[in-house]
Amino acid sequence: MGYMKSLTEIVVPQLAESLVSATIDKWLKQPGDWVDIYEPVCEILTDKVNAELPSTVAGKLVKILVGKGETVPVGTAICLIEVEGAGDEGNTSSSPDYTGSVSASPTAAVQVNTEDAPMRNRYSPAVQQLAAEHAIRLADVPGTGLGGRITRKDVLAYVASGAGQSAQAASGTEVKVAPRAVDSNAQVRSSGLHFSETPRLPKIEVEGFSGSGRDSFIDVTPLRNTIARNMRQSVTEIPHAWTMIEVDVTNLVLLRNKLKDDFMKREGINLTYLAFLLKAVVNAIKDFPIMNSMWAVDKIIVKRDINISLAVGTEDSVLTPVIKNADHKNVAGLAKEIEELARKTRKGKLTLSDMQGGTFTVNNTGSFGSILSYPIINYPQAAILTFESIVKRPVVINDMLAVRSMANLCLSLDHRILDGVICGRFLQRVKDNLESFNLESKLY
Repeated sequence: MGYMKSLTEIVVPQLAESLVSATIDKWLKQPGDWVDIYEPVCEILTDKVNAELPSTVAGKLVKILVGKGETVPVGTAICLIEVEGAGDEGNTSSSPDYTGSVSASPTAAVQVNTEDAPMRNRYSPAVQQLAAEHAIRLADVPGTGLGGRITRKDVLAYVASGAGQSAQAASGTEVKVAPRAVDSNAQVRSSGLHFSETPRLPKIEVEGFSGSGRDSFIDVTPLRNTIARNMRQSVTEIPHAWTMIEVDVTNLVLLRNKLKDDFMKREGINLTYLAFLLKAVVNAIKDFPIMNSMWAVDKIIVKRDINISLAVGTEDSVLTPVIKNADHKNVAGLAKEIEELARKTRKGKLTLSDMQGGTFTVNNTGSFGSILSYPIINYPQAAILTFESIVKRPVVINDMLAVRSMANLCLSLDHRILDGVICGRFLQRVKDNLESFNLESKLY
């Protein structure tokens, strides 16, 4: 008995309430490939988050409707999958009018250790970094993962076999690895969110060289394009203003030094200054709720929930995952949220839910040594605050000089909603909250 065939559309789903469109970042399957149910067919980019879009049916991908880099509304069909219904389970042959052939077993379409495997050229950041460290070409590494994908274990096995070095020697070519920008003997800052480990260099793909032989071209990735679009929208639509205040955090430094070792033993994570700052900011927002708002043409929407967007820098981008209901958390709870979001960001595990609902943004620019910065507002929020580097400076106290640990707080504001007076008072309240920490303050 022949097969009954029908075409099924795979559409962009409503992954979040506010999601209206998505960009096709990468196709993982090509026309003619077999697709199992729930197997990813492509990667989509939404709100600066990469998500794999699984197939809702099993069958053969027959046509791609939306190309790489195209942005389409939610509900748009992006590809067609041919679904088969066999009248005779024992018949493994295709029907006469079937174009091409498909094995009776869906897994037969997954090829391992072959150059034409569908996942062969899809490398994870961890695999790319490992290959760069050992100066090997991923094209030479056999892949044992799903669809021929190369795993970290494959790279390590390839290095252990010595094949990488022998291949280079045989070809007479040299693989150049970018040098580390940070001295391995230098002490790494541990007070900030981003510098808890040795900073990594950006991973960029160079397209080619100009006629002069000196300039290179870098493709604009969908992620970088999204960041560019959001930044342009923010500076174009929002009339930015900027203000700064100095804070004496000497007592906070003493408090953190007192508690950080016990906190590490108890919770297994680093107690950062950022956790204390977030607590100070959240309590100040409670006193000045207009800071937790956004512009809506004929209205100003003051958000009830205080959801702090945390700017987390990776080696080639900045993302803003959200701490939901930050006003319901103590310092220890905020420290755990910071660690979790930073970990997920570095590993590329952020979900759409992690990125949704932010009402006020905080950026720990001091973690990379900045003492003064002018941040761009995280559209459509009303303000963004940067916490600059803590440095010891001579300060006049009661007409006497004293050495104190000082930090700057820089605030960018939407001047349609906020004015200097209210923002000055808000910053003063954040300052008071930070300076009120002492050796008796509790984390829980």
